[in-house]
Amino acid sequence: MSDTFLTAEEVGELTGVRMGRGGKTREQLQVEWLRTSGIPFWTNARGRPIIARVAIEGKTASAEQPRKKWQPKVMMLGG
Repeated sequence: MSDTFLTAEEVGELTGVRMGRGGKTREQLQVEWLRTSGIPFWTNARGRPIIARVAIEGKTASAEQPRKKWQPKVMMLGG
């Protein structure tokens, strides 16, 4: 199991597509479903959809701290 990407089985579970039909491959049907659902993915050289686990589970890294607003040094002296 990959920590970064969903497995082929997980993509099948997510999309509900486990086999091809109607003259289309399983991968083609999965790509269509992912596009209509708005889930970000890439396709590899074999046409298999590759989905980053973070796209499904949400952000796993701790939230970034908001950046401080830029202020000229003259304003920071307070004198």
